[in-house]
Amino acid sequence: MQSLLDEYLSYLQIERGLAENSRQSYRRDLTQYLKFLASRQITDLDQVDRFVVMDFLEMLQKDHAQATIIRMCSSLRRFHQFLRQERYTETDPMQHIDTPKKGQTLPKILSTQEVDLLLNTPDTTTKLGLRNRAILEVMYATGMRVSEVVNLTMSMLHLNISLLKTIGKGDKERIIPLGSVALLWLNRYLDEVRPQLAKDDVPFVFVNFHGNQLSRQGIWKNLQQIVQTAGITKSVTPHTLRHSFATHLLENGADLRIVQELLGHADISTTQIYTHITKARMADVYQKYFPRA
Repeated sequence: MQSLLDEYLSYLQIERGLAENSRQSYRRDLTQYLKFLASRQITDLDQVDRFVVMDFLEMLQKDHAQATIIRMCSSLRRFHQFLRQERYTETDPMQHIDTPKKGQTLPKILSTQEVDLLLNTPDTTTKLGLRNRAILEVMYATGMRVSEVVNLTMSMLHLNISLLKTIGKGDKERIIPLGSVALLWLNRYLDEVRPQLAKDDVPFVFVNFHGNQLSRQGIWKNLQQIVQTAGITKSVTPHTLRHSFATHLLENGADLRIVQELLGHADISTTQIYTHITKARMADVYQKYFPRA
């Protein structure tokens, strides 16, 4: 079973071109699945039927959110399709299992006032404060994922024409414009701070105190400290800035297709969630300010 998982992960890398984060997600899900099969003493793929899979999913439902179950169903469906495609088995138990419907939850966003408060909080008289200001400005101005920010290299910057390149999910490349304010803070960081911090052979734009690549966890930890200092009571993650970027663009009249391109969404239906947010906020404003609401 483990050798089949290793082969599948290689397939995802070589033939599907999935990014490392995506492959690790599949690895975690399927390792948990194989452990469950081992606990049932199932060592032959032909022993796996829909009832075995349903028992596994039922076990997960006791301690996991609906989104986790949906993701696991997707992982199992693709894994079993691969096994049948490669003729390791003649059956596919996932053919008889429906994926649970995902309840639509609107992503949390910050208001423009809260974004201003957040961005103005880092102490830019210090090296790390100036770096953190540059990071937040770039994240809000581009809507980049935190994984894209930490993997941003110097060669991806084209600041003379206010553009940067990033590699998103599925190793898809996209070009994103950079606003004048974010450009100002990024240039300040590159001129005043990065030369003092970065080791000579480190290609990454944002580095930690030791001069190495800044991690996703490092950005998350720094953001939590900034949010606390700013006195913002909402739960704020790096992805909150991405959600806020998209929502504020749409609220100010941006075309949905343009926002899709900027975010790097493969399917516009993913981007359409932000139209629901703007409608919800419009309703809130109406209820608050219309005298006969």
